[in-house]
Amino acid sequence: MSRGVSAGLRCLGGCHPLCGVGGREVVYTGPWLYCPGGAAAAAGLVYFVNKVKGIRMPLNDDQNSDSDSSRLSESTASSSDSEYSRQSFNSDSSSKPSSPASSPPKVITFDELMATTRNLSNWTLAHEIAVNANFCIKHEDYPQNSFAGTVKQIVHKAFWDHLESELNEDPPEYKHAIKLFEEIKEILLSFLTPGANRIHNQICEVLDTDLIRQQAEHNAVDIPGLANYIINTMGKLCAPIRDNDIKQLKATDNIVELLRQIFRVLDLMKMDMANYTIKSLRPYLWHNLVDYERTKFQEILEETPSALNLTTEWIKESIEDELSSISDESSSSPGADSSSKPIISPTLVLNNGYLKLLQWDYCKTFPETLITDEVRLQELREKLNQLKVIACVSLITNNMVGAAIADVPDFADQLKRISFPLLEGMNKKSFDLKEALNAIGVQICSTVNKSLSERGLPTLSEEMQSNLMGQIAHIVEKNNPVCSLIDKRIQLFMRSLLALPSFQKCMPTMPGGLSVIQTEMEFLGSQYASIVNFNKKVYGPFYANILRKLLFPEAAMEKTEAQTSSN
Repeated sequence: MSRGVSAGLRCLGGCHPLCGVGGREVVYTGPWLYCPGGAAAAAGLVYFVNKVKGIRMPLNDDQNSDSDSSRLSESTASSSDSEYSRQSFNSDSSSKPSSPASSPPKVITFDELMATTRNLSNWTLAHEIAVNANFCIKHEDYPQNSFAGTVKQIVHKAFWDHLESELNEDPPEYKHAIKLFEEIKEILLSFLTPGANRIHNQICEVLDTDLIRQQAEHNAVDIPGLANYIINTMGKLCAPIRDNDIKQLKATDNIVELLRQIFRVLDLMKMDMANYTIKSLRPYLWHNLVDYERTKFQEILEETPSALNLTTEWIKESIEDELSSISDESSSSPGADSSSKPIISPTLVLNNGYLKLLQWDYCKTFPETLITDEVRLQELREKLNQLKVIACVSLITNNMVGAAIADVPDFADQLKRISFPLLEGMNKKSFDLKEALNAIGVQICSTVNKSLSERGLPTLSEEMQSNLMGQIAHIVEKNNPVCSLIDKRIQLFMRSLLALPSFQKCMPTMPGGLSVIQTEMEFLGSQYASIVNFNKKVYGPFYANILRKLLFPEAAMEKTEAQTSSN
């Protein structure tokens, strides 16, 4: 399936056991995951969640997932360099259950390929449900003017027109109507909990299709009465958010249109039930997520031995960058011993690799072990780019007109209120950053002049305003020194964050020039560190094997030869 296909997901809201998990719309564009919307998707999702390894249905709804994000971070403290010492990388870890096994190359059959695709979908979906508190599904119909939408509309109209013609015959033909009541009965029963025996028996008694067929043979079927019972039952089972839909059903007189709308509302109730199931199972899924993701990825690796190629290249690039950095430092230090082999910290290599993701060219394919978080990391990169521009604007403004704004306590907040709306969507190809920067420069000059006038001071000269707007506009240039400086300080903050054993207890010192975006940087930094630390915990054994081969090839070769000779 194409990686470009996106699934629209929206939270339906409410507080009833059948309601959704919030009230905000989220759109998830995930690789190898497509949710077309509708009842089948809801049922399939609930089935998948219940099948996740180690998951059991909750006994009650008292457990809350509010602490999921903190649990994610607390359970994934970064490892120290000593854990990744040469000794640990040279040691034999094949006996450990968490250590990924290697597989020889083999020909992949079609069935194996399909099994791999299913593993990828389940792996991605489980991760998204567990880490994204806003993950949910919504009913997505085809666009009205699309070919598929037109075909669906024609087919549905033909079905309901045919049903209407059957009920208008003399005597009426109830064959298709009875099938609809049978389907409605099954849907209503699917909403019940195991202990709801009374309402279960009542539904089976009233919507007894054998009895309805006997009534049809004598032309004694009370369709309006059956429809009224169905609507009342739906009203008892639905979430409060569906109360208006139930009222509209009661106000519908045409029996065919009523049945049509009943099925529409039942589909919405299925969405609500699926979202509630997701919310209830999230804590249980979370407790098993590390082992589940690692196991699933191991299955993928066994089916597709090349499934770590991109990850290996990503780590290899990080090693090359680190070697280049050490070489530059050695050349600048006259007393350094250039003949000795440089010692590289595996932890530092891995952290540098994670930092590269914040400047990743998304035209390139993402490392396989990070695909489940590709969308989140891309969003972080886009937000950091926006914050970088604001920090650059602030630094330029303070350097050029610092004296004029020294007595304005909330100038930083004013600058952000000016900049954020104008930089909205700056990562789109159609966005004109230079035009936005010109607009920001004009508004900053206006704000500064207004503040100076209110305090009875002379406003900025035309030359000063022109210089200020020109400096701000030059941020768009590729090698702008201010932009490069701010970018290095953002990287320094993120690097310091990854080096902390627990970033929840304390944040690293904010580098100079970033104070204007400190709150936003700490928020994004905590999200970034959570993603990185969890990724290390899941894929640490796979990374260890790759780093062992790349950093200590001699030891890896000796281990391979020893295994070959023993076999």
